[in-house]
Amino acid sequence: MKTLIGLLAAFLLVGCVAHGEDKAAKEKRFPVPSDYPPGVMEETTFTAAVPEQWRLHTLRTPERLDAPWRIIIVTGTPSWSEFWAPTIAKLPPTREMIVVDRPGFSASQPQDAVTDIAKQAQAISPLLDGHPGQRVVVLGQSFGSPVATLLAAAHPGKVDALVLASSYFGDRGPTARRLFGVGRLVRPLLPRDLKNSITEVSAQGPQLPRVWEALRSLTIPVVFIHGDNDTFVPLAASRRIAAQYDHTLIDVPNGDHFLNACCVDAVLASLEEAIAEAEQRAPARPPEAHLTAQPTP
Repeated sequence: MKTLIGLLAAFLLVGCVAHGEDKAAKEKRFPVPSDYPPGVMEETTFTAAVPEQWRLHTLRTPERLDAPWRIIIVTGTPSWSEFWAPTIAKLPPTREMIVVDRPGFSASQPQDAVTDIAKQAQAISPLLDGHPGQRVVVLGQSFGSPVATLLAAAHPGKVDALVLASSYFGDRGPTARRLFGVGRLVRPLLPRDLKNSITEVSAQGPQLPRVWEALRSLTIPVVFIHGDNDTFVPLAASRRIAAQYDHTLIDVPNGDHFLNACCVDAVLASLEEAIAEAEQRAPARPPEAHLTAQPTP
């Protein structure tokens, strides 16, 4: 029985991050921070903006005081910032990026799942406070998309554009249905991050009406990006939502669910598209409009 559970946990893990590769192979496909020279990226923590004051972990570019745009990445589930290392490494010097491990994952507190996605959004909101005059684009990946949507809607003066990558708003493809179905059966026996992943996905459905309301309320540019080879969340779901709300959709040929692994250039292009749309709509805010509040080491 223990062997069976161990195999299942491994299956769920690689299904979430590496399409069936073992750890060594996975790390070859997903370079991690230690694969890069010092100074390319760094780990930091900050205090969540909720009464519990959890410490949340991030992976980010070094502080860039002259960068006109800050990019906040709200990762999927399980929430692991380390797999965004290739994207951070390829970022131009005019962009600052912070990838957050959402509450309940990786080195972030708490130990258990936080099923309230609005609370997750509020928890990570301190990251929106950048350098004087700096503008912010938020990217939500997969399960992180509804969290990012609520974050943008709750802070309209601080978020200038939103990108939704491989967005998961309840539509499951065959791989996600299979992994979620099996995972629910053995959830108590799974490692912490996988257990929390199954728990938060199970609780998403009743919260989606609030997310749709938030998406309707947004007046900032919203760009969807989705791979046409995504078996976790069908491309058709993003097409339907983008069309319904009249937002831009970027279709990535041969892109799978993990665009930050297969298609870094496409992800960066989607961010630049959102930034360009925001700059066309409104000029940069004056320096005094943004207070500086950085994560602490």
